[in-house]
Amino acid sequence: MSNKLTKIYLGIDWGEKRIGLALADGETKLATPFKTVANAEEVARAVESERIDIVVVGRPVRIINYELEITNKKYNEFIDNLKKKINVPVELVDERLSSKAADALPGDKKTKSSRDEIAAMLILQSYLDKI
Repeated sequence: MSNKLTKIYLGIDWGEKRIGLALADGETKLATPFKTVANAEEVARAVESERIDIVVVGRPVRIINYELEITNKKYNEFIDNLKKKINVPVELVDERLSSKAADALPGDKKTKSSRDEIAAMLILQSYLDKI
């Protein structure tokens, strides 16, 4: 049993090529970009090394409320694979427009990697704002 006083959250913006990660703790409830990884194994390593308590994964959904059919199979395989590799709860949340919102933030032109991390941050922050 963990003696941590506050939970640590990992936000995930899943993509077929890149997976953006963000971190937050339950005390401040502020998500921050963390890093970009390539697969569920690397996510599982981050869960272990950062001592994550809850994983929050953005679920690809179209604006009109149905899941993207092309990515749906690969996404579900990623989620199933991740759940087998980690021993913490996985929450799925609507990620509609998170990448577009990441692009709209002010600042220098972002790299693809930082865009994915920022999208993960926005996904996690929206989850934290609701709990």
